Amino acid sequence: MRLNLYLSSSGVCSRRKADEIILSGRVKVNDKIVLAPYFRVNQEIDKILLDNKQITHELKHLYYIMNKPRGYVCAVSDKYYPVIIELLPEEARNLRVFPVGRLDKDSEGLLILTNDGNFAQSIIHPSKKIPREYEVLLNLPVNDKHLSRLKEGFNIDNKFIRPLKVSKIADNALKIVLSEGIKREIRLMIRQIGLRVEKLTRVKIGGLELGNLQSGDYKSLSFSSLCNKIFLSR
Repeated sequence: MRLNLYLSSSGVCSRRKADEIILSGRVKVNDKIVLAPYFRVNQEIDKILLDNKQITHELKHLYYIMNKPRGYVCAVSDKYYPVIIELLPEEARNLRVFPVGRLDKDSEGLLILTNDGNFAQSIIHPSKKIPREYEVLLNLPVNDKHLSRLKEGFNIDNKFIRPLKVSKIADNALKIVLSEGIKREIRLMIRQIGLRVEKLTRVKIGGLELGNLQSGDYKSLSFSSLCNKIFLSR
């Protein structure tokens, strides 16, 4: 982590003020004065002093929602494809923000990102059964037989998957609500009924909605606001 970010994320000061403090010679790393704001420190090993007093660093928890664009991978790094972390500000990357759950590379829509592991687990654990709503554009019109088959559910990868809700929103488009499942489950279910997904967008997680957030854009939320939207607005 950069030294100026270490100071600001510890609650000592703002990022801009951190640069001034470091350049004034008031900061030591392992008992040596460091004058470079971008000097890299290891928060788990290095001892950082401000005016000869050690700074205790507690990880600053960050919470974002993003409209994931198509073509990006839900990961912090990938050899072959761009990752959604690249779309976040530098602070988020430095503080190890990661995606909560996944949307496959060809899907888009609502995604939560955080560096709070306990919060992430509270969302993705199957026991929570938090509903996720998707809008699915198909290659052909949907008929009653298709709808009935989807509502029955499927055995996929030795697991029975049945949507909480399936409804037709256009001739060739569906709204599908799931509470748990497996990787690429909607695409696999649609394939089972002889159709193909042209576009898949997640629009809701619990009571949290994508709204008018544009593709590739993100916004920061407080922990309480995010929890209220996900858990209390369902």
